[in-house]
Amino acid sequence: MLFLLCINPKIERTKLSNVKPILSILKDNSSSISYLDSQEDVNRVVSVLKNNKALNSKFTIQEYKFGKQLNTSNAKLVSEKSTDIYKSIKQLNTLQNNKVAPIILITDGNQTQGIDYEYINSKSPIFPVVIGDTSVYSDVRISKINVNKFSFFNNKFPVEIFLNYNISSNVNLPITIQKRGKTVFKKTISFSKKKKSFILKTELNAQEVGTQFYDVSIGAILNEKNKVNNNKSFSLKVINEQQRIALITSTIHPDLGALKKIIESDQKRTLKILNATASSIDLNDYQLVILYQPTADFFSIFEKIKENNINFLLVSGEATDWNFINQNQIGIHKNVIPQTEYYSPIFNNNFIPFKVEDLNFNAFAPLKDKFGDITFKEKNNILLFQGINNLATTQPLLAVSSSNKQKKGFLFGQGIWKWRAASFLQTNSFKDFDYYMGSLLQYLTSRKKQERLSISIENSYAINSYITVSAFFTDENYLFDDRANLEIKLSHLETKEVLVAPFSLTNNSYELVLENLNAGTYSYEVSVVNQNIKKTGKFKISEFKVEEQFTSANVNKLKKLAINTKGELFYKNQVALLIKSLVENDSFYTIQKATKIKEELINWKWIMFLVIGLITLELIARKYLGKI
Repeated sequence: MLFLLCINPKIERTKLSNVKPILSILKDNSSSISYLDSQEDVNRVVSVLKNNKALNSKFTIQEYKFGKQLNTSNAKLVSEKSTDIYKSIKQLNTLQNNKVAPIILITDGNQTQGIDYEYINSKSPIFPVVIGDTSVYSDVRISKINVNKFSFFNNKFPVEIFLNYNISSNVNLPITIQKRGKTVFKKTISFSKKKKSFILKTELNAQEVGTQFYDVSIGAILNEKNKVNNNKSFSLKVINEQQRIALITSTIHPDLGALKKIIESDQKRTLKILNATASSIDLNDYQLVILYQPTADFFSIFEKIKENNINFLLVSGEATDWNFINQNQIGIHKNVIPQTEYYSPIFNNNFIPFKVEDLNFNAFAPLKDKFGDITFKEKNNILLFQGINNLATTQPLLAVSSSNKQKKGFLFGQGIWKWRAASFLQTNSFKDFDYYMGSLLQYLTSRKKQERLSISIENSYAINSYITVSAFFTDENYLFDDRANLEIKLSHLETKEVLVAPFSLTNNSYELVLENLNAGTYSYEVSVVNQNIKKTGKFKISEFKVEEQFTSANVNKLKKLAINTKGELFYKNQVALLIKSLVENDSFYTIQKATKIKEELINWKWIMFLVIGLITLELIARKYLGKI
């Protein structure tokens, strides 16, 4: 027996098995099914398919359900709030390893998110079963509203409203935009039965700071079945970030008017021209100070700038007192001589701090300034180099420098009004030059302090949607802090209900998902527990239910899906025809699978058991007979 265990002879044999093709039943679990009163139809179709003997004989039937994604049939899910047919089919194809396995798609064909499914690339043929009303009703709906998320106070913001309709006759309908019940826009639109869509464009005034909510509605046509989709809401945040700029001078020059035009070409910037000898100037009221040709009269101004780290733009010229500037140590030094020079602008393609383009500066008139070498005492970036008599130099004509607390700009030359005029002659507009200088001003006025807590949340949501709130929190070194406890406090402004919920740590951020909230306006406060750090805001949940925007099944898309995947479309009362088509289809067949198996000729477990048993018996016998 021990000899047999050592040899352990083996033989090889082939085992045959039959593998039936897989038939996947994919049923729609979205709320549009229940809204169209079609849930019983779905269950009936599934029951007939699963209990059919011919199908079970030919296929291995697997059942799934889907909403926003694929789920197993036994997953305990209520009707889902969104539908993504494309994603569900893709997930099923991946699950089946892209095998040629037929899919029965039981749905109304109405998709509310994701990629359009009618042209999906699927190896598996798809057999849609249409659920729901297939009749076509006259309907007008607001399908989409485009609006910017932010607008500046006292500016106008564009609104783009997409209307889709299916009508049998020409009709005029009013469309209104309301804010807190007050109409801010109204227009009557003529609809024609020959067209299927209309885009309405308008502009509204941002007259209040903060998050603003608007309601859009369009009149209903006669005997319209679904009026829910005639209303939709949108929101945006109005920001009051008007940049106040002071221009301080002790001389009169055409540049002053040009700078005022440049600065105020953008409505969010205002300029105030002040005399350097004025008795009281509060520079803290301004985001940027322009020092035009400073002289000794600027002594108190320079002191305030250095004391409060105020951002500034220095413009020099033939009236500039460079000895005074050099003594005040503002980051530059110029060895001047009592002689003036004309400096042509040469664009620096390697400028880094912000994106700018060459405005054909070589065609601009030179600027006039005192002659001398300029030395920077801190890190700087040159936007324009000086050119003297068509020779390029490494000396700066326009440059910027920055530190953690202050930004500085330097324009070494007077006569910028000539540049603005030259740009107009080239393009017949001041827009390009004003935008160019606006980029410089935007860079110099920006003093945004990095915040330790930042929140990502939308201004408005549809009811029944999942609201994902993301938060990012850093320590005092502005590195992500995963030790904190964050929570949100929600208050319903109408019902006064309050909800407090904690955030969960997800990778390098904090995240919270809110659901089943009632419609209305909510205020929120996100805070860090045991720290005086918080963020507040508002959002609105509208009554708009995306799954209830459909009046009938989308037969056309399902038909295209069937054709493109080499399947066939059936209706809910044609289940018998579907079964017959699948059973008689020779493309789906059982595969005989051969598997080679190596088997041991001797059952070593039993031999091992006998060997151990015999040895044990021998030991007992020898012990008993005294032979050991």
